[in-house]
Amino acid sequence: MTGFDGNGAIEVARGERTVVVVPERSGDGSRRSSEARLDEATGLAEAIGLQVVGRRGFRLRTLRPATLLGKGQVEETAKLAEENDAKLLIVDAELTPVQQKNLEQESHCKVIDRTGLILEIFGERAATAEGRLQVELAHLDYQAGRLVRSWTHLERQRGGFGFLGGPGETQIEADRRMIRDRMARIRKELEQVKRTRALHRDRRQRAPWPVIALVGYTNAGKSTLFNRMTGDQVFAENLLFATLDPTMRDVRLPGFDKVILSDTVGFVSDLPTELIAAFRATLEEVASADLLIHVRNMAHFDHEAQLEDVNDVLKSLGLEEEGAPARIEAWNKLDLLGSEERDAMLNEAARRDDVVPISALTGDGIDQLRERMAEMLRKGEQVREVRLGTSEGARIAWLHARGEVLDQEVEGNQIRLTVRLSDENWSRFQSTEPV
Repeated sequence: MTGFDGNGAIEVARGERTVVVVPERSGDGSRRSSEARLDEATGLAEAIGLQVVGRRGFRLRTLRPATLLGKGQVEETAKLAEENDAKLLIVDAELTPVQQKNLEQESHCKVIDRTGLILEIFGERAATAEGRLQVELAHLDYQAGRLVRSWTHLERQRGGFGFLGGPGETQIEADRRMIRDRMARIRKELEQVKRTRALHRDRRQRAPWPVIALVGYTNAGKSTLFNRMTGDQVFAENLLFATLDPTMRDVRLPGFDKVILSDTVGFVSDLPTELIAAFRATLEEVASADLLIHVRNMAHFDHEAQLEDVNDVLKSLGLEEEGAPARIEAWNKLDLLGSEERDAMLNEAARRDDVVPISALTGDGIDQLRERMAEMLRKGEQVREVRLGTSEGARIAWLHARGEVLDQEVEGNQIRLTVRLSDENWSRFQSTEPV
């Protein structure tokens, strides 16, 4: 249902009929085809509950300051929206406020760009207090330059942040002051959250259990794999950004009574600059993991480009450098491949020691993945001799959980342990305080 609020701003409800447009610059070096970008933009729109009734890719010779698209392309877009009775236009690019306003006038639709759409999804899906603060800060940063449009005064009529509707007003200067004040308060709150999270992470480093983080492109099947391995029921749907806030659960692996498995936010290409800080803060947990499982959707025709995007994000987090966590690729969704494609993929995986083919949906390959995880956690271990006081129960338990205790002998008020430990866990053990 589409209508107008008291200030003339168009309100768009979820389920609104939507047209998606993907502008493509000649020679921009994009890893993706126009069709792949259209599919992803459509998936983003559907993730927020919009009904995509038309889509079109346009090749741009030059960028028009007023509308981004050329005159004929704007007219074609307006016609496409009119023919499909669409009231919302999504442009899969970054629009200036002027371009956004002019496209609305020409198309007679409400217009949001890629940044606005992803912010809307993040705003609706973020569940933790920190997640919502991070996304609200990103939203305010984005909205600050667009006060020619309706402003919602931080009121939330539902999840999300009001790009698709909500009350509005035109007191721009008052709004700007309110935005600055609110952003300052959020930054203070986030600093406290960051300190608290760092303390929790430090405690986990001292704890006796290894941490394994699932990473990968959005909709690769991380949450389905998480549920399969933990028996949990975290939200796992065929939607982009089904998971935004990290979830941690205990799992058992061969030789390990307890391992912490973490489900993380999915990666995406061309992440809006306003969201990069929030995105990286969410992924700080990944950097402290003992092992990364890169879940890949091998049934997606663009899985190689997605691999490069994920590697780019990991590199930006310093996870391509020496000392970074070990990594396994879980080649997921093999159940969706044809027999020839599946056989070729299995043959390729058999030649590599860092790949495990799986179907998180059917459970195929999960036992092999568990075994490979355990092997990687044990990789590079050396036998070391440790002497501790018999009263240091927590440190003794740490060694039993993180390593393989080969021999243990009590000598008066001391205990001598011969233990197999990795270099990383040996460093962690040495840095722990006696208990």
